Amino acid sequence: MKFQTENKALTMFSVSSLTDVVFLLLIFFLLSSSFIVYPGIRVHLPNAEQTTPQSEKQIVLTITENGLYYINSQRVLLEELGEKLSEKLGSEKDKLIVINADKSISLQRAIEVMDVAKNIGASRFLIATVQQPKKSRP
Repeated sequence: MKFQTENKALTMFSVSSLTDVVFLLLIFFLLSSSFIVYPGIRVHLPNAEQTTPQSEKQIVLTITENGLYYINSQRVLLEELGEKLSEKLGSEKDKLIVINADKSISLQRAIEVMDVAKNIGASRFLIATVQQPKKSRP
């Protein structure tokens, strides 16, 4: 007994599965890219020729151009900065403190923050910068 099969070529291409995949990829990239920045704290960092990314655990201390202070996205007053930093440091006094200071603030304000941190026992500081775009040579 011989069975016959009909092999017909598809005359119509279904793009619904392809659009689903593209839509999911779009959502994935949009969501994953939003976790890179610190939302809510707007700071224009100063430029530097050489920058190195930091990968170790750190405390991020932000100073905005309006004079507001943040520790890891939590707003604090200057008077309670030492107490909050001491809580974040705990027993690890050698933890790195990254200072994200807006480029328009005075250097004195950044030094005051570093003095407060030194008074509680912190010893490692880093001032965050943005890498300056390289100039093309003619």
